[in-house]
Formats: sequence, structure tokens, C-alpha cells
Amino acid sequence: MLQKTAATSDAAKSKSHIAIDAQNVTLSLGEGDARVDILGGIDLSIKSGTTVALLGPSGSGKSSLMAILSGLERATGGTVNIAGADFGAMNEDELAIARRGRVGIVLQAFHLLPTMSALENVAVPLELDGQADPFGIAAKELEAVGLGDRLGHYPTQLSGGEQQRVAIARAMASRPSIIFADEPTGNLDGATGEIIIELLFERQRASEATLLIITHDPELAKRCDRIIELRDGMIEKDSAA
Repeated sequence: MLQKTAATSDAAKSKSHIAIDAQNVTLSLGEGDARVDILGGIDLSIKSGTTVALLGPSGSGKSSLMAILSGLERATGGTVNIAGADFGAMNEDELAIARRGRVGIVLQAFHLLPTMSALENVAVPLELDGQADPFGIAAKELEAVGLGDRLGHYPTQLSGGEQQRVAIARAMASRPSIIFADEPTGNLDGATGEIIIELLFERQRASEATLLIITHDPELAKRCDRIIELRDGMIEKDSAA
């Protein structure tokens, strides 16, 4: 009995160290002759606290896979477990709640609200989620990304790099278990992009979060613990295999 209990405990502990567990994930759009298969059965398990690069040509399914793993898109089939939550079994409202504290997202387009200041862009989502002291948390996150003197600035008053810093602060403010970044430097020049990548990795290390980043840059991919390559909706290569 003791051996069985110990084995069960070890199995539970091992499972708790998995941030992302996706099995046989498929995604199809349309029906009949108009049906398009985007993901053809993805099996993916990612350990907590690791950094993973997702590579592949345009149309390979990278962004679709990230959308499913981050809870923004529903898979057609398979199972998706994110930080202990069964995303596949949830409706839209449940997914919105489950993403809180689990998922932070940084996109190529910054998606800041133009009528809100940098501080408000970070604080308001926290306020809507019922977080205590949302503006205090937002101010600290913006200070952490080097924007302590830009709290009252609006997106049009910020450079592209500064806007992406606000987006990173917003993604990190809820202390998510997992950070998803889809081509986060795509709208930035090379020098600014490098600064943003350094910042993204620094914030990931500070929070001990899992980072999954879509990129076309093989040099950036090499900085990650693991590289996964997609082609035609399937995993073609996985450095962890």
C-alpha cells in the first residue's frame, strides 16, 4: 500500500510539472468539400518553467496551435490541458476565467487601446478580473520593463518598442504560468527587437513562467530550451525527441 501511494504521489508530482499537455489536437475549418485541415493531430507536452521556440513556414499551423493552447481558439478534436485546466471541456465563459493567472499573451501587433494610457492598458484588465490594487501592480510591471516614466503616455506617444514593453507588462501583470509570444518583434527594427527579446526572457526568468514563442529567427530559437518545427499542421521536428 505504501509503495502504491508513493508511486501515485510521484506520478501526480510529475504531472504537476507539465505546463502544457496537448494530445491528438486537430483543427479543421469548413465542411464537406470546403473543409480545410489546419492541424492534423498534435501531441505536445511542455515542462513548467522551460522556454520553447515554435518554428515553421507560413501556413504551417503555428499561430493556430498557439491560439488553441492559449484558449483563444477551440480545437476540433483532442485534449488540451493548460496549467492543470482542461481547456477542451470548457465553454467560452469558463475559458475566459481559466486563462486568468494561467495565460499571458504577447502579439506582433501590440493591441493596446489607444484611448488608454500605458498604466490603464495594464491595469484595466486586472481591474476587470477583480484583482486587488490593479493600478499599483500595473505601475510596478511597467517599471520592471523600463517604463516607470511613461505611465501616463498614450500608445501614440510611445515608440513601437515602448508599446511592446507595455504589452509585455500587461501579459505579465497577472503572474501567468505560461507566456505565449507570437512573433513579438515582427513590427520592430532589429536593434529594438533584440532589446524586446532580452526583456521577454528576463521577465520569464524572473517569474519562472513557461515561455512558448513563435519565431522565424533560427538564432532566437537556439536561445530556447527546446525547438519544435511544424509543417503542414504536424510536428516535423522536436529537439526534445
